[in-house]
Amino acid sequence: MAPSLTGRQRMALYDTANTWAMDDEFFLGFINERPASRVLGLGCGTGRSTLAVAAAGHCVVGIDPDSEALAAARGKPEAGNVDWVSGTSAQIPEGELFDVAITTSHVAQALSDDVAWARTLGDLHRTLLPGGRLVVDSRDPVARAWERWTPVNTLGTCTLLDGITLETWIECTELEDGCITMTGHRRLRRNIEETYTSVLAFRSEAQLREDIATAGVQH
Repeated sequence: MAPSLTGRQRMALYDTANTWAMDDEFFLGFINERPASRVLGLGCGTGRSTLAVAAAGHCVVGIDPDSEALAAARGKPEAGNVDWVSGTSAQIPEGELFDVAITTSHVAQALSDDVAWARTLGDLHRTLLPGGRLVVDSRDPVARAWERWTPVNTLGTCTLLDGITLETWIECTELEDGCITMTGHRRLRRNIEETYTSVLAFRSEAQLREDIATAGVQH
């Protein structure tokens, strides 16, 4: 069925559900270890972390393939302090080199295809200056977080700034070949519901380290 929410409403829902947290603090603190760095934010989404990094005095490029997310990012205060690029790692501006590249909000897991993941790491390696740093985050598969992503555990309500209230919940498949399929549900009114599906890879720390080393990034 046709989506019941506009792109702007979906991005507002994302921002409401994904506020500043400990992982954002970690990324910002890591980047701030080197003042006035050139920073690449791959998978920057609606710009939560990217804008904070720019506000801390760094030169930032934010890249994301989701045009609606980038539109939301560009509409936020101080968005002019970031160079926004639509696309994937293949669209990293040619000739640009960075002191640090970050993939926040589990972007690494969204790159569930191993070939795409390896290609992305290669692109990031090539864009790092000598001594440059790469930071990724990913959920630990040992914790088996997907087992808690059930409709009962995740059911909640959210009211957007325009006054629309909706119910949200998610459900997941079991881990298979290192991936799970997550289906998100949004119910705007009793008979109007939309869903979205994501495939997430759960790679172990050892696998992540091996993949990063294979791409040529030292750690």
